[in-house]
Amino acid sequence: MDDFTWRVGGPQGGGIETAATLFARAVGKGGWWVATKREYHSNIMGRHSYLDVRLGRKPVQAFRERVDFLVALDGETLARHLGEVREGGVLLYDPKVLELSLHKLPMLDHRVVESLAERFGKADPSLKEILSAHVEAGVRPIPYPYEEVADRIGAELGVPSLQARRALNTIAVAASLHLLGYPLEPLLEALALQFRGKVLELNQKVAEAVYREEVPKLPFRLHLNGYEPGRVYLTGAQAAALGKLAGGLRFQTYYPISPATDESTYLEAHTAFPGADVAVVQTEDEIAAVTMAIGAALTGAKAATATSGPGFSLMAEGMGFAGMVEAPLVVTLYQRGGPSTGLPTRTEQGDLMFAIRGGHGEYPRLVLASGDILDAFLDAQKALAWAWRYQTVVVHLLDKFLASSGQSLPKEAFQVLKLDGEKRALPKKEFGPYERYSESEDGISSFVPIGTPGGFYWMTSDEHDPVGHITEDPVLREGQMEKRMRKLETARKEIPLEDQYTLYRDGEVLVLGFGTVKGTMLEALDHLQGVGYLHLRLLWPFPEIGHLLEGKRLVTVEHNFSGQLADLVQQETLKKVHHRVVKYNGRPITLDEAVEALKAIRRGQAPAKLVLRKGV
Repeated sequence: MDDFTWRVGGPQGGGIETAATLFARAVGKGGWWVATKREYHSNIMGRHSYLDVRLGRKPVQAFRERVDFLVALDGETLARHLGEVREGGVLLYDPKVLELSLHKLPMLDHRVVESLAERFGKADPSLKEILSAHVEAGVRPIPYPYEEVADRIGAELGVPSLQARRALNTIAVAASLHLLGYPLEPLLEALALQFRGKVLELNQKVAEAVYREEVPKLPFRLHLNGYEPGRVYLTGAQAAALGKLAGGLRFQTYYPISPATDESTYLEAHTAFPGADVAVVQTEDEIAAVTMAIGAALTGAKAATATSGPGFSLMAEGMGFAGMVEAPLVVTLYQRGGPSTGLPTRTEQGDLMFAIRGGHGEYPRLVLASGDILDAFLDAQKALAWAWRYQTVVVHLLDKFLASSGQSLPKEAFQVLKLDGEKRALPKKEFGPYERYSESEDGISSFVPIGTPGGFYWMTSDEHDPVGHITEDPVLREGQMEKRMRKLETARKEIPLEDQYTLYRDGEVLVLGFGTVKGTMLEALDHLQGVGYLHLRLLWPFPEIGHLLEGKRLVTVEHNFSGQLADLVQQETLKKVHHRVVKYNGRPITLDEAVEALKAIRRGQAPAKLVLRKGV
């Protein structure tokens, strides 16, 4: 078995994330490369959530529509996900849920209830009926009474039932791995990473007890894959946080908002990392977050703020101020479903145009999009360096899918980059007033941080002359506007092409994408003929790619309704995008639906706009 997907589903707050982390760490300890995908509801407790762990013999970061092994920790998981278990796949479930009907699942969406009721021809089908239909379709059910097992093991260990049931997620993981014929030792090592003290001791004893029980043989097994040390497992939000530390971040602000909060809270918890010297401040709102970060940057500290769409909206005026006073600022934008509150915990790429154009007036900004977890780490460093090199705003685009997905990668890939090019003026004994906004061929003026002894200049949100005095003189206005905007052309010339885009493969059909479609597309290429992929990292200033598009049938693949990347490509290259493959239901594009869509395009059987609709 070279490719395997394990899914666990249950109520939000029910320990499913811990279960998935344990499973991923256990198989990772056995030499498998893992990637995890987390889909969770935006309420705090109770609503349905699930996580996928996909493993392979080589690094993986795309996900499949069908799963090989489903662990249902409640009845709702059985109702929602049985249709996504492949033929011959396994369902591990608590048999007591079969006593329930759909109307006894209070959190199950009405649409799902209505769809299943129509399929089974009755108003309130039971979970037993639903399971029977999928067994006939080839799903193998394995009843496993989690709570009864916990009580029995607790009695063996002399542990109260309530305490033993706190290890239900460990029981589910141990049962899954035991059924798959996987050895116990890697799971015990994973538990040691997850827990401490008496909690660790209890969970290890529970896992050992599960492994002592007899289980049926499955037609497929999960063996060790030759463990190699030196791998790390990170989520996208963690990678971005560590990248900022590697890039010299000194000051980070945030106001809590999903899914961006994960990055800042991770920074808060790891400010004691060797070499880290960063202050993290939770502010009263996003306006305070962006202006506080600007203030820190003007004093000479590498500063950033992290937010999601609604918060980014509130930051627009502050970012304009940073553009006017030429403050080096990084805004890390985790895209989620909009507009308004929208889908707080679901993915989207709907903020591309807003990142480029958001705010009134014009000022130079750079927009950099990360495609995977390693990119998030490296790009966070580049964003900080570019903000200081070009003394302007850099918007670092990620999305919810990347933020909450995890992946194991070789440790040596996470390199601290040597990036420089800052244009700071050196303090002098009698520095005095200086022309902070002086004319320059590259648009970049010498910068002296506020507080430099003996040096000062005027700073205002109004238009100004080179010293900073307010002016409405048309000649001075033209000079300052042109000076600032020259930074974009300078950046386009200086930023290495590999940081602007990568042509992974050429083809008669050329797909363009940005952000987290990268992993799906790179794996999709293995299943496609005559299809190439051009991945864009620098979205603004837009790279010069027109020569790569000549004579191609152009396709964009993106997570939004309208095809914003397609509009940008057509605007900047004057090349027609023939097909827009889009998905906007909040779920990431799977490998299978991407391959199916591109094969249809290759055969000439696809419309100009092809909407992907998979996902639960």
